[in-house]
Amino acid sequence: MIMDCEKYAGKCVCGKEHELETKMVVVEYGALENFEKYMEAAGLAGKRRTVVYDSVVYGITEGKHVRADQEIVLPAQGLRSEDILIEDMMTKLADPEVIVTVGAGTMMDFGRYPAYKLGIPFVAIPTLASSDGFTARICSVIVDGQKKSIPMKAPELVVADLDIIKGAPKRLIASGINDILAKYVSLADWKIAALVSGEDFCPVIYDLAKEALDIMRAAADKYAATGEIDHEAMTMAQMKSGLTMQLWVNSRAASGAEHLIAHLVEMHPPGFEKAEGIHGECVGVGTFLCVKKYHELAKQLPKAKPFEPLSEDWVREKFGEALYEGIVEENRNDVLATFDPQVIVDNWEKIRAIIAEIPPAEELEELYKAVGAKYLPEHIGIDPSMTEEILPVSAAIRNRLTLIRMLRVLDFQEK
Repeated sequence: MIMDCEKYAGKCVCGKEHELETKMVVVEYGALENFEKYMEAAGLAGKRRTVVYDSVVYGITEGKHVRADQEIVLPAQGLRSEDILIEDMMTKLADPEVIVTVGAGTMMDFGRYPAYKLGIPFVAIPTLASSDGFTARICSVIVDGQKKSIPMKAPELVVADLDIIKGAPKRLIASGINDILAKYVSLADWKIAALVSGEDFCPVIYDLAKEALDIMRAAADKYAATGEIDHEAMTMAQMKSGLTMQLWVNSRAASGAEHLIAHLVEMHPPGFEKAEGIHGECVGVGTFLCVKKYHELAKQLPKAKPFEPLSEDWVREKFGEALYEGIVEENRNDVLATFDPQVIVDNWEKIRAIIAEIPPAEELEELYKAVGAKYLPEHIGIDPSMTEEILPVSAAIRNRLTLIRMLRVLDFQEK
């Protein structure tokens, strides 16, 4: 399947002009056999190229390596998306005109970051469908110990060879399912934020994210019922979700309160030092916690209370000295201070209707179990005694309006 990306760009009903750097997305078996043809179609043929792998991917793709003027093979052990590591790799570049990156989500940042810095095209060859970052222009990088999502370079061409992707371990397939099912929460958060604060909202991008969610849910249900994995559908769902981030120039449609748990795990604040898990696994835990919480909230009645900035003592206690300054700075211009909390209360019935569109936690738990997905805190090394801390602490990591963040300006009583 070849996705024509141009139809999503241009003037939109939301009033914005959406732009896409990605010209073409190819998801098919044997795609790399036609790689040069796709490079030519994207206007990238004949350019001096550096191809970047990690050592594990370099081995498992032997016999399928694309032509390169320079190859860089990074040690897979300890590889993470961190500014220091990426900039060190950049010192090895031999003046490329295009960077081609082969690998999974982390590796893509070793393409889009330097491509942005150098002002050259970037091409992605995914080897997994475990996350939706391949078609995004967001670069999630650890800077000074804190996870930051920074606009960078989106791939002009994505070539996903399903002959490679189908070899992914089932753990990573489950992780990919988690990352897209998270849109149940992220889309609800976006709708609610637009309703109560007037935040910009695009129905076209919302629908594209919902399409990705529906494709993945159908594939996940099929996998749960039959054990059959629809690699093409699952991969295409990831690509469509990633395009929403590129079109909106941020991750709003794809990342809400549920995604912040992944950042929490990477940052290891006090109490979470032993937490570990790949991105989709952590997101699955966040999704399940949010779904349970949102449905519980829908059964209650809120009362508005005045906004108060995050206590610096609370930040120091929850994040420790190493992360303290970054969290305080992130929350300095708190989005909660930009509107009257009474608006949340006044729109509570509409918020309940939005929450009602999210499947019950019991339904998702059954699906998670059937596909072998991780969804409980203890699945990613978090002591269950810390469960109540996860959502309020993670909500402070990013100054984004979610229903979890709104709890700071609400009191509840049973209906």
